[in-house]
Amino acid sequence: MGVNKQKKQRSASFLKQGSLLAMASLVVRLIGMIYRIPMANILGDGNGIYAVAFDIYDIILIVSSYSLPLALSKIISSQHSRREYKNMGKTFRLSLCFAVASGGIFGTALFALAGLIEEHIYPAYAGLRIPLRVLAPTIFIVAILGVFRGFFQGKNTMVPTAVSQVLEQVVNAVVSVAAAYLFMKWNADSLVRSAWGAAGGTLGTCLGALTALMLVVFVYCIYRPIQKKMERRDRSRRVYTTAHIYRILFLTILPIILSQTVYQISGLIDYYLFSDVMGAKGVGDKVISSLTGIYSSNYRTLTSVPIAISTSIASSMIPSAVAAYTQRDIGQLRYNILSGIKFNMIIAFPCAMGYTVLGQGIVRLLFPSMDYDLGGHLMMAGSAAIIFYAISNVTGSALQSIDKMRIPVIHSAISLVLHVIIVITLLKFTGLGIYVLIIGNVTFPIVVGVLNILALKRYIPSFRLKPLKTFFVPLSASLWMAIAVVIIYVSASRLFGMAFGASVTNALAVCISLLVAVFVYFVVFLKLRGMTKQELFDFPMGRRLYLVARKLHLMK
Repeated sequence: MGVNKQKKQRSASFLKQGSLLAMASLVVRLIGMIYRIPMANILGDGNGIYAVAFDIYDIILIVSSYSLPLALSKIISSQHSRREYKNMGKTFRLSLCFAVASGGIFGTALFALAGLIEEHIYPAYAGLRIPLRVLAPTIFIVAILGVFRGFFQGKNTMVPTAVSQVLEQVVNAVVSVAAAYLFMKWNADSLVRSAWGAAGGTLGTCLGALTALMLVVFVYCIYRPIQKKMERRDRSRRVYTTAHIYRILFLTILPIILSQTVYQISGLIDYYLFSDVMGAKGVGDKVISSLTGIYSSNYRTLTSVPIAISTSIASSMIPSAVAAYTQRDIGQLRYNILSGIKFNMIIAFPCAMGYTVLGQGIVRLLFPSMDYDLGGHLMMAGSAAIIFYAISNVTGSALQSIDKMRIPVIHSAISLVLHVIIVITLLKFTGLGIYVLIIGNVTFPIVVGVLNILALKRYIPSFRLKPLKTFFVPLSASLWMAIAVVIIYVSASRLFGMAFGASVTNALAVCISLLVAVFVYFVVFLKLRGMTKQELFDFPMGRRLYLVARKLHLMK
């Protein structure tokens, strides 16, 4: 009993940190959704340009520096568990040098090659070079920002990352909307007016990242004397050379880069294949840009919210899992991974089910000026991807924690090959159109998740999922929630439809349905004993939720 209690207490630490980062990600994504509403309405056809520009930026960011926080947190966590404080400080400083070099090189390259990318790779998106050149400095800023975030995450504190993410998104939201509007107004007579609007949106990304960097640098300056004090007290003779640290850094970063690049490049390949095949079928460039804009602004923006939460939980799990693996505590390692998967499923299932039954209403509420019928259908068709991305994210992080860095890369590469075959075949031989991208987006994480789980069973002794509480309980609770939501949404639509217009009626019906969804899921999930009292305490505001559960006689 004592061992189990100790494991639960140690697991609670990562779950609380994961909850904090997940809450920050939720706030960030909600702000992102809110500002993307006016942004999408302002940009119009420019949404396609904005989406492609960001996918190119994401690819370069992954190659140059996106992997730094994850890789550095893994290295720092391992050194921290062995109390190698001198190595921690040296690793941080060398990583900072690496970030400056890689961010500078790739940022300059993007700025210089933006015109060639537009002319030779994406000619259907006129003016693409403009937002790409605005994004170029952001690569340098985010590279340095990632080092500071990775350092603090490796010490198992997510507060600097969480706060900086929220502040970054607030600045991003304000600047993006204002700059998109002003840039389009100032370039009203330009043939690439939409591209200038997209550039305004990317300016917000740049200034948001700069604000976040200023914050984490300030926090590090406050913490630096403590780090220096620990380094002075470190009597360890095992101080790594510069070459050794860079070797560890590269060996850790490279698999993460490859894994993330494979995932991100699937989006760019989708845009390219869709543009190429549909163009060959006689579909005009404007229609192609409009469809990809709806797919990106509606479907990908909304599904990115729960996926970001999943990514946050997976990232926060790594330091704790690495420490358990370093100390050869396989029992604690299993417990952490299973807790991470279960936590993800508790969030992913209701989100996916909610989008399935309420997707049409949500898209109509958030994006009224766009084709919300198509956007809603895309949501309903592809919401299941949320569940599979959650599984692939957390299992991939688990494999990285046990030094099986190449395995997720291989699995992602296998999935990408199948993904490309599926997308090309369906685009060429069916009339599914933009729905092909939805199918590809769902199948990609399914393959990765299944292969990752099989690998975990192979490399971790006695690793077994608990399907009842991990999958079936949240699924059952989500189904009851979905039934309640449909009844409430239809009833509210009829009731308010007699007094208000279509837009107001939909907004009221959606808001009421969401409140009912949260309540029903909470009640049914606890009725099915999907969570213990201690697990509930690990959630944000867990003790308050427990008091509510007791009053409703859901827990003792």
